[in-house]
Formats: sequence, C-alpha cells, structure tokens
Amino acid sequence: MLGQESPVALPGQAALNRIFPAGAPREGRPARSVTKVILLPLAVLALVSGCAGVQEVTGTASQQDLMQLRADMTALQLAVQRLRTDTERQATETRARDQARDGQRASADELTRRLDTLSTSLATLTARVDQLATRVEGMGPRVGAAPSVNPPRVPATPPPSPLAARPPASPPTTARPATGGVQAQDLYQAAYIDFSKGSYPLAIAGFREFLRRYPDDELAGSAQYWIGEAHFSIARGHVNGGKADQATPELERAVQEFRKVVANYPRSDKAPAALYKEALALIDLKQPTLAQQRLQYLIDNFPQAEETPLARERMSALRGG
Repeated sequence: MLGQESPVALPGQAALNRIFPAGAPREGRPARSVTKVILLPLAVLALVSGCAGVQEVTGTASQQDLMQLRADMTALQLAVQRLRTDTERQATETRARDQARDGQRASADELTRRLDTLSTSLATLTARVDQLATRVEGMGPRVGAAPSVNPPRVPATPPPSPLAARPPASPPTTARPATGGVQAQDLYQAAYIDFSKGSYPLAIAGFREFLRRYPDDELAGSAQYWIGEAHFSIARGHVNGGKADQATPELERAVQEFRKVVANYPRSDKAPAALYKEALALIDLKQPTLAQQRLQYLIDNFPQAEETPLARERMSALRGG
C-alpha cells in the first residue's frame, strides 16, 4: 500500500491557516469561495509579475542582439571595403606591370629592328668593301706589269754606236703612256673612293693631284667634274646642318670648278652634268638668271644628254616662278 503523501504547503498557506484553522468547521461552499477569492488575485499577481519579468528580459536581449548585429554589419562592411581597396590596388599594380611588360616588349622589338637594320647596313658595307678589294686586286697585276716595260732602257745605254742607240729610244716613248695610264687610274680610283665615302677634302686633293700629273688623261674631265661635285656636296652638308653662311663659299667654288669642265674639257662625258650642276649651284646662290643661261646652254649644245630633260624642267620652274 502506498503511504499517504503529506500535503505541501502553498505560498500564503500559513496565513490562511491562521485565519481559518484546519480543525475549524467549514460551512461548505462559503469557505471554499473565500479561499478562491483570496488565492485568485495572488495567482494573477504572480503571473503578471512573471510575464513582466520575461518581457523585460526579452526586450533587453533583443536590443543587445540588434546592437551586436549592427556592430557585426559595420565590421563586415569595413572588411568588404578593405577587400575592395586591396583588390583595386592589386588590379592597378597588375595593369602597371602589364603596361611595363608591354613597354619592355616594345623596346625589345625596337632594338631588334634596329639591330636588323644595322646588320643589313653592315652586310651592305662589307659587300662594298669586298667589291672594292676585288677591283684593287684586279688592278694589281697591271701595276706589277709596268716594270717589265722599262727593261729595254737598260740595253739602250751600253751600245757605243749612236745608230744603235736610236732604236731603243722609241720604247720609252711608248712605255710612258702604259706606265702613266696605270698610275693615273690608281690615283683617280683612290680619289673617287674618298669621294664615295664622303671624305670630300681628301677627294678634292686626290683629283687635283691627278690633274696636276695627268692633265691630258682621258679621265681628266671626270676628275675636274668630281672636284666641283665635292664642293657642291660640302655646301649641301652645311645647308642641311643649318650653316648656310658656310655653304655660300663652297657653292661659289663649285660653280668655278664646274665651269672648268666645259671650258677645259668640252668633249668630256661629264660636260652636260657639269652644266646642270652649275645651274643648281647658281640657283642656291640666288642667281636664277645665270642659272637659266647655263641650262639653256645645256639644252642647245647637248640635246641628247641625260641631263637635258631635267634642265627643261628647271627652266620651266624658274620661268614660272
């Protein structure tokens, strides 16, 4: 059998017991009604107090959670902003590296093109040097053959008879043109090489030496022309370098040297070219009237020359101006 469970005291039970003792007779419903009337307000009060406490605690917790969420959102926004900043910085650095890489690549390409150009120029110069070397080697045997012409002079002196001495006298006269021709060609070629390299003062000196030694050589007219051409090239160099005052004396010398071609070597192949270049120099000297006279002389006296069409064009331009 189960023992009888002792009753548990309720809150405020002791006060009720004092008011209504346990052994006191109750008259049915009225006693229970009074108890209900007294306990009901207490229960409601306790319930209301408990609800109020829960509402207060819940409201405080919600505010704290909201504040925490706001703080977390702020921190997250800052982190996103930092991430965005870092991303933009990295992107900028990447673009800068790409641009630098592109610039380096462009510089490398430019250097490669320049190197190719220099290599091509070097190959061209090498070919020209080889060509000149071949020409010099081709001239070598003729120079070496010259002494073989002179031996007849040796037996010419020993014979005592004057009649025997006369026959050897003719070989020296025939030997001079051969020997002179070889030396003249070498001297002319050396001066022309200086001219082709742009060493105009050396070329002028070489051609003048050629004319001094061989004034009647078939290349004399050409040598005289190249002297004028060298002075004309020097003048053009001064003009291109912004030294027009230094160009004037060279142009005047060019005019004088070109005129010598026509005056001293009128049958030279260079006579038409000398006339045309003289006219160009006169144009540069601001003497168009004299230039037209020289061009007209070229047209009248050398109608079949290569320079004649150019002379006509220059004449038209001068008259039109």
